[in-house]
Amino acid sequence: MHPNLLQTTYISIGSNVGDRRMHLQRSIQQISAKIGRVIKISPIYETPSWGFDGGDFYNACLCVNTEMSAETVMTTILEIERFLGRVRSDAKGYQDRIIDIDMIFYDNVVSKTALLELPHPLAHERKFVMQPLCDIAPSKIHPIYKKTVLQLNESLQAEGIQQSSETLHNPNGEKDFSRFNYIAIEGNIGAGKTSLATKIAEDFNGKLILERFADNPFLPKFYEDNSRYAFPLEMSFLADRYQQISDDLAQLDLFKDFIVSDYDVVKSLIFAKVTLQQDEYKLYRKLFDIMYKEIPKPDLYVYLYQNTERLLKNIKKRGRDYEQKIPSEYLDKINNGYLEFIRTHKDLNVKIIDVSDLDFVANANDYQKIISEIHEADF
Repeated sequence: MHPNLLQTTYISIGSNVGDRRMHLQRSIQQISAKIGRVIKISPIYETPSWGFDGGDFYNACLCVNTEMSAETVMTTILEIERFLGRVRSDAKGYQDRIIDIDMIFYDNVVSKTALLELPHPLAHERKFVMQPLCDIAPSKIHPIYKKTVLQLNESLQAEGIQQSSETLHNPNGEKDFSRFNYIAIEGNIGAGKTSLATKIAEDFNGKLILERFADNPFLPKFYEDNSRYAFPLEMSFLADRYQQISDDLAQLDLFKDFIVSDYDVVKSLIFAKVTLQQDEYKLYRKLFDIMYKEIPKPDLYVYLYQNTERLLKNIKKRGRDYEQKIPSEYLDKINNGYLEFIRTHKDLNVKIIDVSDLDFVANANDYQKIISEIHEADF
């Protein structure tokens, strides 16, 4: 496994001794410090002890991004339990415990070793695990049973489980992405907007909207004959972007916390200003203004700036034949068009991030730098 790639793991925590909430909170602090970034924390659920006669448990689930292997995560979990005061007994059966930490999923890994079995072999049978897990990952698919967490949870009886009024704090101290209803990731050709939007949607439970550029029949023709195909290309892009954004923003997804797209409709105007003749652009602008009034604007507009040299390398690397002849001058004009638009539209909530020296796909630290910058954006 590549050491810099982030993996997503889901962890269950529980306590039925003393100050149960405090024990859970301390375990979250340790997991954040020693395993990885805590992305989501479920509500606390109070449940009767399971498998033995003991006090009621507080249970919760976490979503954590980590660079560690599954085995290292498990070893660290055992160390955290010992640090927090848990003493594992050789006696058979279940017992009271200050803290109980279990790894439920590690991405879609299925494995069994002396240390660890993935997915957790009993989690799908336990309401006190599946209910809080359902709150943070309802659409997560069990890699063995091929059912979502929501489906597995609905098949279990309630067994006296009830949500507590107490809550847990995320030690990262970062605001939740869900405070933004709609985030648009923008950037020049090859800036990495699709990769970033996809990662954010996956890591923070967002509804993903990706531009359907591959379906546009005019795009390859445009790169062969700019002047002839510029106007039909830009008109077709505008119509498709308007239709897609309007439809997707109108369709509420109860299981997603926010919407993230790899484009905003305004990119149509920026590209058209570069590609169209003056008289064509005047006509285009009239149509754009009419349509733009009807479209919801993003709560946060993230612009990924990348220098032209790096853009050309990225374009070459991804290997789309029709993009290989794009001149650097064209990319410069597009970048200047974006920056001019941002400068003149003070009503937009914009965050410009320079990613010229970052590789957020391969490097977890670079990715976290970007996430932290987005978290710091005002709303």
